[in-house]
Amino acid sequence: MVKQRKKYSKKKRTGKGFKKNTAKARKINASTPVETCSEQLSPFGGLLALVKFFDLVKFEEIFNFTYQAPRRKPKLGHYSMMTGILMLLFIGFNRIWHFTYVRLDAMLCGIFRLTQLPVASTFWRYVDSLGINQANSLLNLMSKLRERVWQQCGLYYFKIRIDVDTTVETLYGNQQGGRKGHNTKNRGKRGYRPILCFIYETREYLIGKLRKGDTVSGKEAAAFVAKIQAHIPGCVQEVLLRADGEFLSWASVDALSKAGYEFIIGNKGCKPPFDPQTWYRPWKRKNIQYNSCIYTPTGWSRPCRFVAMRIPKEETVPAEKMIQCKLFEDDRYKYRIFCTNIGRKPHEIIDEYDKRADVENLVGEAKREGLDAIPSGKFKNNYAFFQIVMLAYNIWRYLKIMANESMKGAQTDTTTSSPHGLKGIMNNTIRIARLKLLYLAAKVVIDSNVDKVKYSVHDTRTPGMLHFLKFLDKARQKARPWEEDSIWPYRFAVQ
Repeated sequence: MVKQRKKYSKKKRTGKGFKKNTAKARKINASTPVETCSEQLSPFGGLLALVKFFDLVKFEEIFNFTYQAPRRKPKLGHYSMMTGILMLLFIGFNRIWHFTYVRLDAMLCGIFRLTQLPVASTFWRYVDSLGINQANSLLNLMSKLRERVWQQCGLYYFKIRIDVDTTVETLYGNQQGGRKGHNTKNRGKRGYRPILCFIYETREYLIGKLRKGDTVSGKEAAAFVAKIQAHIPGCVQEVLLRADGEFLSWASVDALSKAGYEFIIGNKGCKPPFDPQTWYRPWKRKNIQYNSCIYTPTGWSRPCRFVAMRIPKEETVPAEKMIQCKLFEDDRYKYRIFCTNIGRKPHEIIDEYDKRADVENLVGEAKREGLDAIPSGKFKNNYAFFQIVMLAYNIWRYLKIMANESMKGAQTDTTTSSPHGLKGIMNNTIRIARLKLLYLAAKVVIDSNVDKVKYSVHDTRTPGMLHFLKFLDKARQKARPWEEDSIWPYRFAVQ
């Protein structure tokens, strides 16, 4: 029997890769019709990556083990309330009342399995119940989270550099703890003066505290230094601490020496005598000289090493453009002097200290992320909110590290799943990272009784996001992926 069939009836195989942009040009003008749709849409499609990251590092497990809950018992639970505030800060809103703008967002409501989020006052009442105990428990949570991320990404630092700095948060109300102190931009106004520590290698927040608006005392600086060791990952064996002159005192220097840290601290008020015969120039083309001496300032129990550099006045910037006053100056030179316990050459020590300048960018970025937002008139509430903001800041750092790890081993050609959209994300600020990892339009749909998130095929950032999500899913397939191939001991194990 002869069967007749059409010629070329063989089915065409459809490609499973990412298709190129095949959209036609649209015509949008003043006469364009307007309608509504029934699909749930969200501008924060990147929140799915955050949810996968939380599942990868078992964030809820760390939270339940570490967090010291307040007396208030919210209906949604402490974990949901805290993650809700973290996601608000993660999105870029730094005020509690900004929940009014995201209450009906499809991604957020799907994450919390609600038709709409609670009103903003519900989250505000929870923030009002927080205090210093919750802030300290969040610091411990960050330490455990840091160790898991470092192990997951294969980060191993035998020595880290810690940059310490203070900043000013100007107050415009009657908040508790406000003082009139050092405030260059708003002279005479009351404010807070928090301390922040950042790890130079990963640019993440290590430890800090919200303070009254007065100058840091030597006793307070020593107590702060003593808390650093409890938050350093287990792989770290050596620490170099760099700070400005506000931390120079015998109490802080003695605490650093007892902890076994190397340190370089800017000079605040000492005038060590340098031998005029020992000034040297390491570079012939630069008329900058260096020197060092051993000196015991008044009130100190033992001598310490001081290094200095002097710059001829004709090569320095004009006096009206000077940002920071120098210790002392003579007719021909301006000086920079530092206290240290490092035995290297003076010019190498000062070059090492100058790398600390990046901490100003990190402090400014943290302030834009929410440190400048003072939610309450109570100091204890602001103290806890300070640590919540810095936890959200660190989560962004870790997500960028994970995105950078996903680039390793990725194909460099122009294939359908090319992740080139994430290239250079480690060098981007959080504001730019939001454009790559968060602000992606998404549609939440139900297909075969399964909730799905769909991204636009016409968005150039979609291939990078899909590649990152696959990278997280592959890591999530393991029970505890950070424990595999780990070669350094735990310091913050979760039982």
